[in-house]
Amino acid sequence: MIAADHLDRQSARLFVVGADGSMRDLPRAHLGTLFDPGDLVVANDAATLPASLHGTHLQCGKAIEIRLAGWLSASAPVRFVAIAFGSGDHRTRTEDRLPPPALSSGDRLQLGSLEANVERVLDHPRLVELSFQGTRAAMFAGLAQHGRPIQYAHVPEPLALWDVWTRIAARPVAFEAPSASFALDWRTLQAWRRREIGFATLTHAAGISSTGDPALDSRLPFDEPYHIPECTVGQVARAQLRGSRIIAIGTSVVRALEAAAETDGSLRAGDGIATGRIGRGTPLRVVDAVLTGVHQPGESHFELLRAFADDGLLTSASAALAGCRYRAHEFGDSMLLNRQQRLYRANLPGAHDHRS
Repeated sequence: MIAADHLDRQSARLFVVGADGSMRDLPRAHLGTLFDPGDLVVANDAATLPASLHGTHLQCGKAIEIRLAGWLSASAPVRFVAIAFGSGDHRTRTEDRLPPPALSSGDRLQLGSLEANVERVLDHPRLVELSFQGTRAAMFAGLAQHGRPIQYAHVPEPLALWDVWTRIAARPVAFEAPSASFALDWRTLQAWRRREIGFATLTHAAGISSTGDPALDSRLPFDEPYHIPECTVGQVARAQLRGSRIIAIGTSVVRALEAAAETDGSLRAGDGIATGRIGRGTPLRVVDAVLTGVHQPGESHFELLRAFADDGLLTSASAALAGCRYRAHEFGDSMLLNRQQRLYRANLPGAHDHRS
């Protein structure tokens, strides 16, 4: 695994913020010991697409990179929202990348063996809707042959596709890795099973983390489809009934579970779309804790954490993370953030107030 700053996973660290505001610095290997029998851990089993495609804008002959960023419709699996860049690659910081050639509806792009059509340019010159010619199978074959994982300048070595697949990767629908799941290994899953801690999965099409443009970044995350199996809904319901915690592995799991939640905290099984941002003031009806990477204020991932803790606690946690030299980025260290006790009282029915 190529990791940010060549982080050795065995030495990865875990910063735990308790529901009472307490903070602990632990080896991430301790993840298997932190939950109680009956608690339920839910992870995103989405596999990551090779969603970066280099090619040529056929009308002008100039180089272009397309980064697929969102599915337009589950019923039209060859149509995407995408971010376009000019010449260059991931070794240049995303915010310093050249703009793409001027794009218009009807433009054709040659991306390896794939040909794509620009359906329309949205309200930003980098943001387009495009469709691939041919069948879904042909598109996936072309992505496999020519696409590469989306990556950023903090990891200069080119990533292989297996570098961005977690151990539980299944259906290839994510545009960037659901990176919190990199913290999972078979030893941890075995430890949870021995201690009667439940484990369930859902599939959420995790989107991109950066467009290189502040105006576009402010819109992230884009709408993201998800699928929650009936068996996962049943496991969540049983955990809620006994007053146990629901722990989300990653912000994508929080988005999916909360998007599928009814006002009483019950879940709808099946397909759905997670829309909008979760942030300060968003009532959390299902999730009690989230395992995530180390994020910076202003990032959409960090904004989601404001639903779990107030700004004072998050500021203190960020200072502690910096002081302890925790590593950010998608292959770095982890933080387990439990929802503050007072937020349980504010957002959940009285039957849930005892969870901590």
